[in-house]
Amino acid sequence: MRWSKTLLETLKETPAEAEIVSHQLMVRAGLIRKLAAGLYNYLPLGFRVIRKIEQIVREEMDAAGAVEVQMPILSPAELWQETGRWSKYGAELFRVKDRHERDFALGPTHEEIITDMVRKSVRSYRQLPINLYQMHTKFRDEIRPRFGVMRAREFIMKDAYSFDRDDKGAEDAYKKMFETYQSIFKRCGLRFKAVEADSGAIGGSFSSEFMVLADTGEEAIASCTKCSYAANVEKAQGRIASPNIQEAPQEKKLVATPGKHTVEEVAEFLQVPITRLAKTMLYFADGKLYAVVIRGDREVNEIKLKNAIAATELVLANPEQIKQATGAPVGFAGPFDLKGIEKVLLDDSLEGAVNLVSGGNQADTHATGVNLGRDFTPTEVCDLRVAQAGDLCPSCGEPLTIERGIEVGHVFKLGLKYSQAMKATFLDEAGKEQYCVMGCYGIGVSRIAAAAIEQNHDEFGICWPLPLAPYQVVLLPVAPKDPKAREMAEAVYAELQAAGVEALLDDRDERAGIKFKDADLIGIPLRLTFGKSVAENKIELKRRDQKEAELVPRLGIVARIKMLCADMLSAGA
Repeated sequence: MRWSKTLLETLKETPAEAEIVSHQLMVRAGLIRKLAAGLYNYLPLGFRVIRKIEQIVREEMDAAGAVEVQMPILSPAELWQETGRWSKYGAELFRVKDRHERDFALGPTHEEIITDMVRKSVRSYRQLPINLYQMHTKFRDEIRPRFGVMRAREFIMKDAYSFDRDDKGAEDAYKKMFETYQSIFKRCGLRFKAVEADSGAIGGSFSSEFMVLADTGEEAIASCTKCSYAANVEKAQGRIASPNIQEAPQEKKLVATPGKHTVEEVAEFLQVPITRLAKTMLYFADGKLYAVVIRGDREVNEIKLKNAIAATELVLANPEQIKQATGAPVGFAGPFDLKGIEKVLLDDSLEGAVNLVSGGNQADTHATGVNLGRDFTPTEVCDLRVAQAGDLCPSCGEPLTIERGIEVGHVFKLGLKYSQAMKATFLDEAGKEQYCVMGCYGIGVSRIAAAAIEQNHDEFGICWPLPLAPYQVVLLPVAPKDPKAREMAEAVYAELQAAGVEALLDDRDERAGIKFKDADLIGIPLRLTFGKSVAENKIELKRRDQKEAELVPRLGIVARIKMLCADMLSAGA
C-alpha cells in the first residue's frame, strides 16, 4: 500500500480525553477516530489490525471444530425475559422499541439468541455436541465509556457457545476452548495469563479470564509465587494467618472520638494497631440492608458480597439508611444493636480476633473491647475481602503477588442455566428428554488491539507484534534529491508485494525526520530506509523493537525480510 493512497493521518498532539497509552497511540497513529462517547471509526490501518486478529481467532476456532454462524444484533425482549435477564442485566443493556412499541435489546452477548436457535434445531443426541461461534458487533451502555476501544459502547467480539449431552462432554468442551484460547493469544504474540474469575452477568458455575499482562491494566491479578494458582482479585481467595491473640475479653466501652472518621484516624487516636479495628459497612441490596464487618486494613470485595447474598443490585447504604440502622452518622457504625438488618456478614479475617475496636453507633464515638459472640453474632462468616499481595495462596499456602492485566478473553461453564430456563432439550439414546449442557466463550477482538499496544510500546509509539501489525515492513525513501533512492524503493516495494510480504511505501513528499517519526509512531515491525547508502547499493534495515540499524545489500533484500518475518513469528514477536 502507498501512504498517499490510503487514509492515514498521524497526529503530533495527544487528545485531551485519551487517558491511557493505547487510546493515545491509536488516535495519534491514525488507527481510530472518535464519533461519539464510546463510539469509534476504524481507519484503514486500524481495520487491518482488527482483520488480522479476526483471522487468527477464526482459524483457531475452526481448527477446534467450532462452526461459524451469525446472529442478529437486535433481539426481542421476550427471549431475555425467559431467562430473567431483561430485568437483571442492568443499565448496561441497550433497550429499544420498534414502531409497534415492542421491546428489543442490542446484544451485549448472545446466550438467549443462540439457545433459542439450538432449541429450534436440535432434537436428538446425535446432533450433539456442537460449538457455534460468531464474530460480531456488541453493545453495552457503559456509564462512563473511556480508554478508547478498551471500554467502548460498541465493540467487536467473538462469542462461542457449546452444547453437550452431559457434564462430561461440557467439561471436555470447556477444556478444548481453554486450550484454543491459549493458542490464539500465543499466535497474537501476547504475554498473558489465565486466571479464575467471577462469572458476572453471564452466570454459570465456573469461569476463567485470559489477561494480557500490562502495568497499565485495569484488572488486578493475584497469583502464587510457587504454584500455578492465579485469579482475578474479584475471585481470589487469599488466606490470612490467624491472629492467635492470647488475652482475656475486655469489657465493651464507649470512647469519645470527636472528628475521627477513618480507620487510620481512629487507630492513631486510640493507639491501637489498625488490624484491631472492625469496620462495619452497610449495603443496600434488592430492597434489604446488609452489614459487613471486616478488618480495618482490608476492603470489602463487592463482587464476593454480591455472590454471598445472591444480590442482583448492590450499592452502599446512604446516610439516611445508615442513621436508621445504627443511630449514628456515617463513620461511626458498629456491628452491635443494629436495626432493620437482613444479615450481618463477618469477613473471616476477623475469626479468632478479640477485643476489637468498632464504631460506637453514636456520633463521635467508638467502642473498645468488642468481642464476637458476646457483643454481636454474625449471621455468616466468609471471605468478603479484596485479596492483597502477601495473602496466602489457597492451594499451597505460599504468598500471593499482585499483577496488572487487561481482560481479552473469558470462558464460562454455564451448565443448565440457559437451557433449563429456555427449555433447550434433546432426546437421549433411550428417548428421554434431557437439557443441553452449555458453555460460553468470549474474546474481545477490538480489545486485543488495544491490549497489544499497552503491552508493546515505547516513548516513540507502537511496537506491534508481527502477527498483528497492519504491515510487516515500511519503506522510507528519504533522499528527495537522489532519484535513485526513490527508484530503488519502488523496485523493492514491487518485489516485496510479489513475494507476498505486506509492505507500506511512504511515498509522501515529506522531510526525513517526519517520515522516521511517523514510522515509529505507527509501529511497523521492520523498516527499510533508502538514503545516501543507495549509492553503494545498500539499504538501511531496522527492527522497530531494536535501537540499532544495519546496512544490508540490495541484492537478496526480499529473502532477508521474509527470513526475519519467519524468525519473529517463531519467536512470538
